[in-house]
Amino acid sequence: MATAVLDIGKTNVKLVVIDDGGRTLWSARQPNAVRPGPPYPHADTDALWSFAMSGLRQAATLAPIDAIVTTTHGATAALVDDNGLVLPVLDYEHPAPDKEDHGYAAVRPPFAETLSPALPLGLNLGRQVHWQSRRFPEAFARARRLLMYPQYWGWRLSGVAATEVTSLGTHTDLWEPRGRRFSRLVRDGGWERLFPPTMPAHAVLGPVTAEVTARTGLAADCRVICGIHDSNASLLPHRLRREAPFSVVSTGTWVIAMAVGATAPLDEARDTLANVDVFGEPVSTARFMGGRDHGILVPADAPPATPAEIAAVIAAGVLALPGFGAPCGPFPASRGRIVPSLPDDDARRPALGTLYLALMTDQCLSLIGAAGDTVIEGALASNRAYASLLAALRPTGRVLASADETGTSQGAAMLARWGMSGPPPEAEAAAPGIWPGLEAYRTAWLDALRADGALP
Repeated sequence: MATAVLDIGKTNVKLVVIDDGGRTLWSARQPNAVRPGPPYPHADTDALWSFAMSGLRQAATLAPIDAIVTTTHGATAALVDDNGLVLPVLDYEHPAPDKEDHGYAAVRPPFAETLSPALPLGLNLGRQVHWQSRRFPEAFARARRLLMYPQYWGWRLSGVAATEVTSLGTHTDLWEPRGRRFSRLVRDGGWERLFPPTMPAHAVLGPVTAEVTARTGLAADCRVICGIHDSNASLLPHRLRREAPFSVVSTGTWVIAMAVGATAPLDEARDTLANVDVFGEPVSTARFMGGRDHGILVPADAPPATPAEIAAVIAAGVLALPGFGAPCGPFPASRGRIVPSLPDDDARRPALGTLYLALMTDQCLSLIGAAGDTVIEGALASNRAYASLLAALRPTGRVLASADETGTSQGAAMLARWGMSGPPPEAEAAAPGIWPGLEAYRTAWLDALRADGALP
């Protein structure tokens, strides 16, 4: 039998069919576009649903699919009544929830309780919900449920509503990871009534609806699994099969470093936080918008950087200082720039972009006290130069590059086969290589951030 994974990332959406042995049998993808509004920038849920239905219809002719799992990016939820959305699914990069505070600062719980740092734009889901409740009070009053984004799609597929902690505990301000309960924002705001019962990520919501069966050809008893936050899906295979301490670096639009077994204090000012894993346990986490930053630094059609090109950039001392995407990450006060500046078409940009990703990942791991092996999952798993640089920057443990770039989908698929045992996912140890001047280059990079006031 096979599992279909609907993987909704911030940049792309994928449908992947994976068999019981973990082999990818079929996949399709398309860009995940944001509609401009009105009433505000929002997810194109109609286009995503059409993509899912047409993809499942095609996949059902190729493999015996007996389960569907959804995994999505964080900081996103849906307000629904019995018929569907009462408001569009807000794009978390919309600035209005941050600019139009509506008293949120006064009701937001402290970091010590939620382990959720104050973030810009709509990156704190609680800020989004608060803004929607004040800006659109009539529509908000019609809402019967607040569904985390993976569970919204599970509801559409099965008709069964649920809440799940990996999305609920991802910088939302809505959850207290240590207490395993809703935060005071939810309790005092009267929002608990909107959350359906909490279920494990691997729980079966039910079979697909009759509509889904008719549109896709899936069997009427095809199971819909509760679903999971995407970086937690990347973490899951390792969380189940590796001994702590270790870290997983999930890469895509965001580069998210998660350190299992870490005990270092978290620093809200440096955008460190706790993710919540499938068992409800907090996991020390740091991140930056690596995929977005790299896309700004490096032309889309540029070839991968060679080791010789990276060595030349190190020798020249050209620095890329964060951040080029969202104003968050370990240096939230810094604004992206290249020193000295380079033209957009400069051939050194791919090498500079790879160095930037490695330096930022190293800083994220250091901030959360990561120890032991580091496993790279996702888009950067095939970037050998990035893995080699990271291994050189972090000589106290191995850096392992996953053999499969679909780590998020693979992890999500495991939910449909919960309890099956097996070895950790296949990964290749990266050789640190010889990078003359790398340590001095890192020191110069940090000194430049310190001079800018972005580093204490």
